[in-house]
Amino acid sequence: MARPVCQEPPDGGWGWMVVLAGFLKGCLTFGIVRSFGVFFEPFMRHFDESANRVSWISSISVATQEFASPLGSIFGAHYGARPVVMVGGVFACLGMLTASFGQSLLHLYLSAGLLTGFGWALVFSPTVSMIAKYFKRRRALATGLAFTGVGVASFFFSPLFQLLIDGYGWRGALQILSAMMLNLCVCAALLRPIALIEDLPAASGALPDDGAKGTACWGKVTSAFDLTLFQHRGFLVYSLSAGLITMGFFVPYIHLVAHGKDLGLSDYEAAFLMSVTAISDTGARLFSGWVADLGMIRKIHLLFLWNVLTGVSLLLIPSGNSYSSLVGLSLLYGLGAGGLPTLFFATLSDIVGIGRIFNASGLYLMLMSIGGLCGPPLSGFLRDRTGNFALSFMTASGFIFAGSLVLLFIPRFFVRKGVLPGEEMAGPAGRSRKELDEEGPCSPEGSDNIQCRFGKEVVLDRGEDLGE
Repeated sequence: MARPVCQEPPDGGWGWMVVLAGFLKGCLTFGIVRSFGVFFEPFMRHFDESANRVSWISSISVATQEFASPLGSIFGAHYGARPVVMVGGVFACLGMLTASFGQSLLHLYLSAGLLTGFGWALVFSPTVSMIAKYFKRRRALATGLAFTGVGVASFFFSPLFQLLIDGYGWRGALQILSAMMLNLCVCAALLRPIALIEDLPAASGALPDDGAKGTACWGKVTSAFDLTLFQHRGFLVYSLSAGLITMGFFVPYIHLVAHGKDLGLSDYEAAFLMSVTAISDTGARLFSGWVADLGMIRKIHLLFLWNVLTGVSLLLIPSGNSYSSLVGLSLLYGLGAGGLPTLFFATLSDIVGIGRIFNASGLYLMLMSIGGLCGPPLSGFLRDRTGNFALSFMTASGFIFAGSLVLLFIPRFFVRKGVLPGEEMAGPAGRSRKELDEEGPCSPEGSDNIQCRFGKEVVLDRGEDLGE
């Protein structure tokens, strides 16, 4: 069967429905993670366990989601994003449903933690990759719109979950939450397959000869995970930078409320700090995407500036000694941190090229998770040693500044107007976008593979499967 192929991403059209799918995905993944804290007290009372042991439920789910993201990328590239995300939604639903019958924390670790986290892994990277495939000129804005779901959900879900717990108990609330998870299957239905000219090298499995050396088994692993990305200097530098940034990125989300309570704020006032952060976080995701798509400044440079703003805000948090000052600093942190996720993934596609975005997204998330897992425990360790969170926030700021400096080593970072390494990748057989543009609006006469008009949909006469 013939498969539609586009010379360029449509930059709109059905792409906005894909953005809607990404928005709902954000609500039903990290939006739930940020709001899951309302279940902590009921879990502690029911199982008679400490907050530290209960907190591992969320940690396991996030760790599984990020470490298993390469699997979501592989399945998405091979089978298409739509069926993979549907399966992920079913797994996430089953995880929460099973957790509602849990008789110990171990049951919750395996269900709400491991099973739900694996479902989210199958959902996250294929959805983000599909947004990148549908947009080019408006890619950052589209990614920002999709990621606002995290901020919106984190603002509304906490009171909603508390209402469900009050009305149905924590078991009934988890069962309702599991039903909500099935809406991830609706998100999957919106991910209409699209194939680009840039997909042809990736779909054909064309990899450097080095990837085929060694045993046949290793060659298959290299091909499936696209491990040749670890030979890509831009990807390695970018991933190292992200790992350092995430060492400090998650610290306020874990410890800002506790820091407020240490300073004498009431429970309500301390919790409101996170609400303020969520509001400014949501606005920043949209604003950073809009600014990036204006084209006045390259996305990699904008990411650097946003990192510096985030680092400065973290450095200033220990100086806030009153409720009003902490509200202002929380607002500033939300503005900085909210702009980062949008630019993380919009810039990634510029570095590796759209043809490798599925595998690159999975590996990138896996490497980012190392910083996300190590940062908060280090922050807690410093708090135990010093008796307050001042050194914790200053250290987190240092990691973000270090990640910003690493960005300077990305190839062509200092080129004011230019392309990142992946932006040159466009056509089949490694042909660059410039070569395709010089060739003209139509494919070479006599070609039996593609009949096209520049920027419009074409059809592969031989009906090749392009991985979507």
